[in-house]
Amino acid sequence: MMIGIRDARRLALAGACLALLGCAVYAGPAGAPADARWVASWGTSQLTVDKAREIPAEYWKGGTLRQPVRLSIGGSKLRVRFSNQFGSGFMAIGTASVGLAARPGTADVVAGTLRPLLFGGRSAVSIPPGAEYYSDPVDMAVENGADLAISMELAGSPGQQTGHGGSRATSFLAPGAQAGALTLQGAQPIVHWHHLADVEVLAAPNARAVVAIGDSITDGYGATTDGYNRWTDVLVRRLGQHKLDNIAVINTGIGGGRLLRDGLGPHLLSRFDRDVLSRSGVSHAIVMIGVNDMGVLRRNGGDTPEAQAAMLADLKMGFAQLIERAHAKGVCVIGGTVTPYMGSGYYKPSAENEAMRQALNDWIRGPAGFDGVADFDQALRDPARPTHLAKQFDNDGLHPSHAGLAEIAATVPLSGLAKCRFSH
Repeated sequence: MMIGIRDARRLALAGACLALLGCAVYAGPAGAPADARWVASWGTSQLTVDKAREIPAEYWKGGTLRQPVRLSIGGSKLRVRFSNQFGSGFMAIGTASVGLAARPGTADVVAGTLRPLLFGGRSAVSIPPGAEYYSDPVDMAVENGADLAISMELAGSPGQQTGHGGSRATSFLAPGAQAGALTLQGAQPIVHWHHLADVEVLAAPNARAVVAIGDSITDGYGATTDGYNRWTDVLVRRLGQHKLDNIAVINTGIGGGRLLRDGLGPHLLSRFDRDVLSRSGVSHAIVMIGVNDMGVLRRNGGDTPEAQAAMLADLKMGFAQLIERAHAKGVCVIGGTVTPYMGSGYYKPSAENEAMRQALNDWIRGPAGFDGVADFDQALRDPARPTHLAKQFDNDGLHPSHAGLAEIAATVPLSGLAKCRFSH
């Protein structure tokens, strides 16, 4: 039997470890195929939760949070990663569970599918501030596109809460310890995710993940709650139609996100390693960012010629740095051009601001060093007014309509996802 270089190194390291130190080597979940591997199937970016979206204090004394996620690829087992990334204290989980959601937008779990989530064999866990913990593997086979309901009993507040406000999916808070219940009693809907980083599946050796990272356009501004029509959702369906259903798509967009400076969340350069490079099985990143960097410069009244030149240079440097970091980890990067926003009443860009966008896009298409380009600008712009979104793709002059989100998904070059010289 032939083995790859990585497998050979792993076996050699294991042998040396056992011979010299007498240590144990993790061989994967019992009963799993030897060549199966963990791949992220769903995930989101983590932010500090603002006061208006915090889980109320009374629920941290034994209440239950049930959260929906839709997997992009399936596998023979799964595990869940919980996050206390921005916590100021320990976050305590009393019990947790996972099951198939009855349907999007409801708090019900399909009978016979509920499984406990354990941590080192225990039902309760306390996650330190700044840390993220995996659950133990769950012997639960799931299919591509499976809707899961992940529940946890909230047993101790971390102080500052961690989560993602732009879930576009309905979660539920309920009183009491109901993680093991098929139907939550007294459930109240909230459209946020809290303390949930990703779900990984034990998948075939050729399975891998693509991470889309960017701003509100990637996060799904304008998408329908529980409708799964963000452009990343549409891309998952497109991959399935082209028999590329072994590729997961992870959405790590942040509304108001910028490349260089914090906005509603951490800037992209500060979160790239956590949101992209640290996820299991990642082979590609699709990066679309920059509109808020340029727009805020205009909105704040600081877009002098000197400031614009400096920002353009800084944006190019930032992109070049994340490409280098990705390549060092064997991850390919597809650059997305910045879509038109001349019609934005929020930013009201000037002709000079538009010229900066055009210059950045020309650089992304040309010498930037990306492994592929997704020309979202060309796909969504109005041929008669290329500084504006085409009418059918325009929501508000800045964000794409539902048709625009679908067009973004259609523009991603599948050939660039199928192969890359840095793929592992």
